[in-house]
Amino acid sequence: MRHRSPSFTLAGFGRRPLAALEARGRTIRDPVEKLRFLRYSLERFETLDERLQVLPGAPLRWAAYRLTGVEDVRPLFSKNPYGALDPPRRSRPPLPRRARRTVNAAALLLMAAAGLALAGYPLGRSVDVAPPATALATPRPAPTAAVNLAPARGGVTPERIWLVDSGAAFELYSNGLRIDTSWAVRGEPRRYHVFTAQGGMATELQDRPIGIVYHTSESDLWPLEESFNEKLRDSSQDLLRYLRRNQVYHYLVDRFGRVFRVVEEKDKANHAGMSVWADGERLYLNLNGPTIGVSFETRWEGGRALPITRAQLEAGRSLSDYLRYKWQIAPTMCVTHGLASVNPRKHLIGHHLDWARGFPFDAFSLPDQYKTESPAVRLGFAWDDRFLSVMGEPWPGAADAAERLASEAAARGVSVESERKERVRTYDRWLAELTKEAELAEKAAAQAKRAASGG
Repeated sequence: MRHRSPSFTLAGFGRRPLAALEARGRTIRDPVEKLRFLRYSLERFETLDERLQVLPGAPLRWAAYRLTGVEDVRPLFSKNPYGALDPPRRSRPPLPRRARRTVNAAALLLMAAAGLALAGYPLGRSVDVAPPATALATPRPAPTAAVNLAPARGGVTPERIWLVDSGAAFELYSNGLRIDTSWAVRGEPRRYHVFTAQGGMATELQDRPIGIVYHTSESDLWPLEESFNEKLRDSSQDLLRYLRRNQVYHYLVDRFGRVFRVVEEKDKANHAGMSVWADGERLYLNLNGPTIGVSFETRWEGGRALPITRAQLEAGRSLSDYLRYKWQIAPTMCVTHGLASVNPRKHLIGHHLDWARGFPFDAFSLPDQYKTESPAVRLGFAWDDRFLSVMGEPWPGAADAAERLASEAAARGVSVESERKERVRTYDRWLAELTKEAELAEKAAAQAKRAASGG
């Protein structure tokens, strides 16, 4: 369905395009159509903004932005590769009225001469506010990650990182990492098992972190502009309070690159949920136990662009180097939440999709985990239409794992579906063993607590 309205033109937006978008959106009752309308309209403005930016001379660009109404909509999109809004322009003293008339007239003349920059966007023509079905179905290209931040030596931890200074609320390390410890709380003891395809669940309990899982906070964000300083600080504080109360993540990296410890590293945090990852033949289920959770204050939003600031990227790399050095974490065990998260009931990958694409592994001196064969798919997990509606297609490692599973099924002379069912039955059995052990441990802890209290 395509919506067209003679009054819905780029010129008709004037200085209040947001109000016009809202008014038009209120007339669309179908929520899916409304979302398409808003998304496609903003994409058209974004494309027009790119064309306007190449106009020669500030007066010409100023006049073009006023006539098209794009300036008011620009905060809703950004070409900043790190996801932050474009910095505000410096304001200049207003020109005298006669000078403004002269500049405006010159700008209009220049714009008429430079109409090629607005080709394809005649100001009097109505705009399609819903794209063709093929445009909606086309997968978005994968984002380019951190091209300006050169990777360190690939796949190795720094030779040595040590504590330089510390105080009541901070720790400073030799690689420049500064950790704010004022929010840190204790979590539950870290306990987990290792699995292998041949031996199943190992009996020995482990209590050291052996990996890192990267997240996005998916919290509400204010524009990264000076005028929003107070709001930015308040939103980070509110987020930290929520994370500490629920013991979510071990670390948060805010939009200014500040690193906050939330849950102590040696304890378990509630960050990865139902998840699967592997290091060679060693399989790990439910990564809360085996890994440290590092979250960047941002929204993933489909991964169209790298959704972190440069300050976050550099701080995140220093934090990763510190954690890998301290706990001797293998680069293959540094993964994103989107790659490891699963739905155990439906046996589907991608239950959570934060960082399901776009994480700058290269800038963090880590292997590209999007190309690593998905351990969950090797266990028989698949993906559904919901996954494809967001991702367009599975990441390369998931597709490779599915091909390998199919090859192994053919070698055994069984169907792919039969092979999948057999493998997920193994996973279900392992998960049941973990659940039973957790219930017994909880019961024993309750009994011990009653005994200590004299009950």
